[in-house]
Amino acid sequence: MAVFVALGAFLMTLAGGWVAQRVTDRRHLVLGFAGGLMLGVVGLDLLPEAMEASGTPVFGVPAALLLFVGGFLVAHLVEGLLAVRQVAHGASGERVPQVGLTAAAAMVGHSLMDGIALGAAFQVSGAMGVAVALAVISHDFADGFNTYTLTSLYGNARRKALLMLFAAALAPVVGAATTLLFTLPEELLGGYLGFFGGALLYLAAAEILPEAHHTHPARSILLCTIGGVGFIWLVVGIAE
Repeated sequence: MAVFVALGAFLMTLAGGWVAQRVTDRRHLVLGFAGGLMLGVVGLDLLPEAMEASGTPVFGVPAALLLFVGGFLVAHLVEGLLAVRQVAHGASGERVPQVGLTAAAAMVGHSLMDGIALGAAFQVSGAMGVAVALAVISHDFADGFNTYTLTSLYGNARRKALLMLFAAALAPVVGAATTLLFTLPEELLGGYLGFFGGALLYLAAAEILPEAHHTHPARSILLCTIGGVGFIWLVVGIAE
């Protein structure tokens, strides 16, 4: 059942990527909306789930929050190291394609964990499985949108962006299938969600939104960003 439901996530991810590539003439608005989606996913979905699944605090701080900060810093470090490497090869001032591929790979990993969470929920009960399925299928549209946008933003070819999109779409199906072999501990899932949330917030705040506002009026982009956050809020509300 979980694998069958994950096929819905597969289709929604592809739909999100299709929308992202069809509106390239409004790239700044796409980036503004993508930034809002990412902000909404982090603040309204990932962090609450991470805190709920978080285990024993570490020196007074929930482990999920420590990993959230760690994810932010790791994303910052990875981008800095790749940028330094690019400058050393004489490409100063250009965007680093590897950063986009790394970010998209993180989205693929997140989609894989979505599938695992879906399968684990169905192992607990059918009702929990349906609730998680609604959340996963709904926000996988945003995952597909962001995967394609992140890959192409950094100058990667359309073929690579489509390849990463397909990998992100297939990942929930693979993740759901793996739950036939093992069960993921709740604390481990909470830590992962916190870490990924930190990395995603860095990309939204330090890369996507600044790029969106670089050469265009801020008002329409701000409305798109608010719309992206509102969309995730709606998804979370329906799922609950």
